[in-house]
Parts: sequence; structure tokens; C-alpha cells
Amino acid sequence: MEIEDLKKELKKYLKDDEKRYLHSIGVMKMSQELAKKYGADIERAVKAGLMHDMAKRMSKEEKLQYVEENNIEASDLEKNMVEILHGKIAADICKKKYDFDDEMCDAIANHTTGKENMTLLQKIIFVADKIDETRTYSDVEYYRNLAREDLDKTILEIINYVIKDKIESDKPILEQSIKTRNYILLENEK
Repeated sequence: MEIEDLKKELKKYLKDDEKRYLHSIGVMKMSQELAKKYGADIERAVKAGLMHDMAKRMSKEEKLQYVEENNIEASDLEKNMVEILHGKIAADICKKKYDFDDEMCDAIANHTTGKENMTLLQKIIFVADKIDETRTYSDVEYYRNLAREDLDKTILEIINYVIKDKIESDKPILEQSIKTRNYILLENEK
């Protein structure tokens, strides 16, 4: 499916959420930039970046029902933090409806937490989601510049920031984020 067709599909899923749509366009653009910079497949990066949040507007009940009906693996913590399931659901929809390949779907499914042994495409989608043009948090410009120099270091610093924030606000930390962090640390030691 062409990008313009996917944009139309995305608008249907986001139910007039212009802010989320603009974020998705921003992630698409940043994915394109990073794919060019690091030599990844640009079309696949653009498509995965665009569709990564397509399930974001589903209600809590719809997400839990979708996961159950489609046999999507989700931990008890993920089921309690239902919002996190949007990535896995979007990946499943993209696989079944838009024929995205496994790597693209894995990038979408793990765009929030990352994962161990990420491919270049998966790293790009993870980072692009955190630094697209719609993001305005205090250190975003630093992360944008870092992403143009070293994806692994960017991933590590973003995860460190997220973990620190979760600890300071007494919120649960998903095990996958910790596994991603440890994997990147150990890989960079080699």
C-alpha cells in the first residue's frame, strides 16, 4: 500500500485526533531521516513510523478485547498498563491488514520499550517516536542531535531517562525496558 493510502487509513484509526496524527507524521519524517542517515530501507521505515500509533485511540476495553481475541501475548503488567498494548495491537493490524513484514511489525510492537537485539529498523522507530518534531520536552533537542550521531547511545539515554522518571513518580517499569537497556549496555562493552 502506498504512503498516501496509509495516511488515509491512519486518520480512520485515530478518530479525528489531529495531535496524534501529526505525531505519527513527525515519526514518519524522523524515521525517514534516520533511515537515510544509517542506511536502512527508507520505505519500510516510513511506513512503520507512520503506523506505529494507529491503535492508540482504542479504549482500554477495546485493547484488552483485541489482545484476547487475537492471541497477542501480554504480561500481567502490560494488561494493567493497558496503554502500552497499542504497539502490539498496531503491529498485529499492520501484519494482517497491510501486509507489513515481521521486522516492521516488531519495530511497531516494541516502539515504546525497545527490545533486546534490535535491528536497525527497530532502533530507528524506537528513537523516532521519542524525538519527532512534535515532541517538546526539555531535552528533546539533545536527543535529536545525539540520534544523528549514535542510535545506541540515544536509546540508552532515553531509556535511562524513562526509568528515572518512573522511579521518581512511583510508577511500574516494564521489564522489557530494563532488558533493552541491559542489552545495549552489554553490546557497547564488546
